[in-house]
Amino acid sequence: MPAPRFNPRELQLLVFDWDGTLMDSIGSIVACTRAMMDEMGLHGVPDEAVRNTIGLGLRETMEVLCPGGGEEMFARILEIYRKHWVATWRDQPVLFAGVRGMLADLAAQGYLLAVATGKSRRGLDHVLAQTGLDEGVFHATRTVDEAFSKPHPQMLLDILDELGVRPSAAVMVGDTTYDLEMALNARTAAVGVCSGSHGKDELLRLGPVACLEAVTELPGWLAGVREPATASRF
Repeated sequence: MPAPRFNPRELQLLVFDWDGTLMDSIGSIVACTRAMMDEMGLHGVPDEAVRNTIGLGLRETMEVLCPGGGEEMFARILEIYRKHWVATWRDQPVLFAGVRGMLADLAAQGYLLAVATGKSRRGLDHVLAQTGLDEGVFHATRTVDEAFSKPHPQMLLDILDELGVRPSAAVMVGDTTYDLEMALNARTAAVGVCSGSHGKDELLRLGPVACLEAVTELPGWLAGVREPATASRF
């Protein structure tokens, strides 16, 4: 598949993943998933396998970790996961340092901002309110309750359609191969960040236009790629 067309001077929209990209929540998600699996008697799945599925919806996660379960089993998994998350981990994760200021800076520069996440709608609405990012920060959001799980492109395509932005004028920013694959499937450029579930080598294999150590490096990178080339004086 050819790389998506990307002209940084046409860029209008930045779409962010949430967990591992804007919020330091990977450890909490792994711990909650482990608690749920222990209560369900689903033993023998290493933490690294759990970590590698973060970014998918919970149903897709369990299809990877414990394939073959039916609807009744999934309903029980969902119930127990939510119980542990609300009781212990829901309010522990925090935004990565500098994220709030970064978002304000990007908004002031005129970018449209959006979120595409494997969280549920209830989960995303909670963390948006918890972090104070629920009022006027993001122009659109999509969760697995409204669209197919990553790497299917529906979340991203829905956001593009809602905001009237061409794929070539948007960038998906995320910490997993699922984020980058979703961008490729939507014909949208992607920026990888190395703060979450998947390592730099995994992200680079999918051809992002950049791979940053942290999402807060994004404004500096954008400023660099948007600068017009300096004309030669000779």
